[in-house]
Amino acid sequence: MPDSTRNPTGKPAKEPATTPIKEHFQLKETIVTIAADNQEHIEAAKESIRLHRAALETYILSDPYFQLTLEPYECPKNAPEVVRRMVKAGNTMQIGPMSAVAGTFSALAVEAMVEAGAKYAIVDNGGDIALINDRPVVVGIYAGQSSIKNMGLVFEPRNSITGVCTSAGTVGPSISFGMADAATVFSDDVSLADASATALGNEVGIGKESVEASFKAVKGIPEIKGALVIQGEYIGMWGQVPKITRADVRYEYITKA
Repeated sequence: MPDSTRNPTGKPAKEPATTPIKEHFQLKETIVTIAADNQEHIEAAKESIRLHRAALETYILSDPYFQLTLEPYECPKNAPEVVRRMVKAGNTMQIGPMSAVAGTFSALAVEAMVEAGAKYAIVDNGGDIALINDRPVVVGIYAGQSSIKNMGLVFEPRNSITGVCTSAGTVGPSISFGMADAATVFSDDVSLADASATALGNEVGIGKESVEASFKAVKGIPEIKGALVIQGEYIGMWGQVPKITRADVRYEYITKA
């Protein structure tokens, strides 16, 4: 849930030279919010999603097991780019490739926006976010019924794509075997951020000790910068986590149908 209108102090930020526009876009089960400085960049993201979703659907028709497995998958060399990225991320975390589908679509869409000239581009695919930003951006973390609310993460300006992906066992329709209200991972490999958020969330039970122990799922993977877990009244952090600030985080802001 990105918000570029506030700075890290929580005070209104100066308006950028171009006020960003946002658009909600749905293609079957893929539901995203796209933010950019102009409509051309948004259209580039939408076309990327159409293209790569079609490639994924065609591949699944040839091998339905790909969509069902919760375990590592052997990827043929001639598989589409979207499939290869999902498989690489899932296999790294020792889980199925569909764990990385949302983050992979987000990454490919932002890459298309950058190719179209974007320096500010955000795609939020149900909490799996890829972004590149030439101004500070605050991403809100929604943690369901947890007492930890209105928390945002400050992403400083950068000229390369990064990812912030969140999984939850208590919020949303995605498969999770844990009890996390939010399990968030930061990585420049957005597909990996998505898969590892799932793996992290799977490890979260109930209580402080479970939160602390859950980070074993992501430690030792160099591409993962850091992670954050919220479970009930507890919050845990590991590695490099963006600066925390207050943010207006509401259920209706979540990208969903």
